[in-house]
Amino acid sequence: MRSAKITRTTAETEITVEINLDGTGVYDNQTGVGFFDHMLDQLARHSLMDMTVRAKGDYHIDDHHTVEDTGIALGQALTKALGDKKGIVRYGACLLPMDDALVRAALDLSARPFLVWNVDLPTAKIGAFDTELVREFFQAFSTHGGITLHIDQLHGINSHHIAEAAFKAVARALRDALETDPRKADAIPSTKGAL
Repeated sequence: MRSAKITRTTAETEITVEINLDGTGVYDNQTGVGFFDHMLDQLARHSLMDMTVRAKGDYHIDDHHTVEDTGIALGQALTKALGDKKGIVRYGACLLPMDDALVRAALDLSARPFLVWNVDLPTAKIGAFDTELVREFFQAFSTHGGITLHIDQLHGINSHHIAEAAFKAVARALRDALETDPRKADAIPSTKGAL
């Protein structure tokens, strides 16, 4: 079973992440940041990755450290659960509509982290949530998960819809990339022989 548990404790946050890459999208995410929990739920549900997140942060300052450190821990858990990446499809992409929003995500589980972020969230807040933290999460997740990740907004006027479409698009792309390739289940998907 491809699963992992990561605990990250700093002076700013206490984060525990548990994932099972071969799950059914079951989630139980409690970070103390309501909108972020909603986005993590979408990530789990649409990737079919079981996910449990517990986070405590320095909320009296803001939600930045909690969101970023959760991205770090989730990326580390993904890397640990994937192991040598033998048999994975490796690549995934999704063009995801959500009402006014249309977001494209493409990714490579390459161990070469890189984020391309072409998303314009038109408001500074979604409820009490700082919209700039959406990018911060994906930056931390891609860096510590070793993911080349491109997220492009093609349309959208509602910040909630755009952000949610981004999380769902990444989730669907991850679902494809994490699958076992039935034609090459015993091979690492690289001409280098390692990822």
